[in-house]
Amino acid sequence: MEYDDKLVRFRQGHLNPFDKQGGAERHPADSEAQPPKDSSTISPHSIPEYHCPDRVMDLGVSEDHFSRPVGLFLASDIQQLRQAIEECKQEILELPENSDRQKDAVVRLIHLRLKLQELNDPLEDEPNLRILLEHRFYKEKSKSVKHVCDKCSTFIWGLIQTWYTCTGCSYSCHSKCLNLITKPCVRSKVSHQAEYELSICPEAGLDSQDYRCAECRTPISLRAVPSEARQCDYTGQYYCISCHWNDLAVIPARAIHNWDFEPRKVSRCSMRYLALMLGRPVLKLREINPLLFNYVEELVEIRKLRQDILLMKPYFITCKEAMEARLLLQLQDRQHFVENDDMYSLQDLLDISSGRLGCTLTEIHTTFAKHIKLDCEGLLL
Repeated sequence: MEYDDKLVRFRQGHLNPFDKQGGAERHPADSEAQPPKDSSTISPHSIPEYHCPDRVMDLGVSEDHFSRPVGLFLASDIQQLRQAIEECKQEILELPENSDRQKDAVVRLIHLRLKLQELNDPLEDEPNLRILLEHRFYKEKSKSVKHVCDKCSTFIWGLIQTWYTCTGCSYSCHSKCLNLITKPCVRSKVSHQAEYELSICPEAGLDSQDYRCAECRTPISLRAVPSEARQCDYTGQYYCISCHWNDLAVIPARAIHNWDFEPRKVSRCSMRYLALMLGRPVLKLREINPLLFNYVEELVEIRKLRQDILLMKPYFITCKEAMEARLLLQLQDRQHFVENDDMYSLQDLLDISSGRLGCTLTEIHTTFAKHIKLDCEGLLL
């Protein structure tokens, strides 16, 4: 009893100003030793009315001033955590919409799910570099949750999961998904092949694919049973929803044959390939579609400017002042412009269509001509 008397005196003099929950249970000794208080008086050991100590969901996640640190769960196995998650989900549905109690329950649900994920996929010491099917995977240090695994199509939880990104094609995936990858890095295809599919959506039909995804060979169907078939506008092939996320990209064949730059839906593999090929000058327009120059005036203007620059190039190579001023480096992002006048990249065509390339190339042409006609002392002598 001496201990209880001391505890009562301590509680009388030490109220918690941050505990705003009312209507809590108190020890019987408290009722006898203290006079009745106003209903606004705050109890130091108040417990929210939705707290139920018998439920699994409250193990280790309910907060009080004498509890374990945040994140320390008493539930030790996966089955208990799953039961706690289900209870928490049910409570969220029963609580008033947008209430503080519902928000607190959502926070507890997040903590429970993170703990379950941690138990399912514990952190391990992983190497910083993994080489697989010509991919060069480097371990990522970002803790952001804005990334999605390219293999399993689920979120990458950087706080508790190890994940990698290929430096060649930007393929991102969980460490546990690395050994499930079946496709080689598309950068190797860019290095060895370096050419576009120049037919517009060359469809062969699902039967030619044996009604399977062109990449992972998952069974697919146009009726979405067992899995939806999505067509890639670049290859014309069909893919499952894990390999085709409805990403949009400009199709080279449509740009060359129709001067059409509207982005269309492509598979993940095609999107990475087109991104790597975007700046490569592999399109010889005069051979692929010579009539294009009759209908697109901007192409004629660009070709004339490029021809003039090629005529100026020998002067700059022999001019000491031009070499010191590094005039030709103004075209370092489009090196092919000082090598020939007939090769184009898809990025060139995009910039021609938008008008950016015409303005930029005209300014560079003016600078080159000014140096030759007015500034170069060697030519003026």
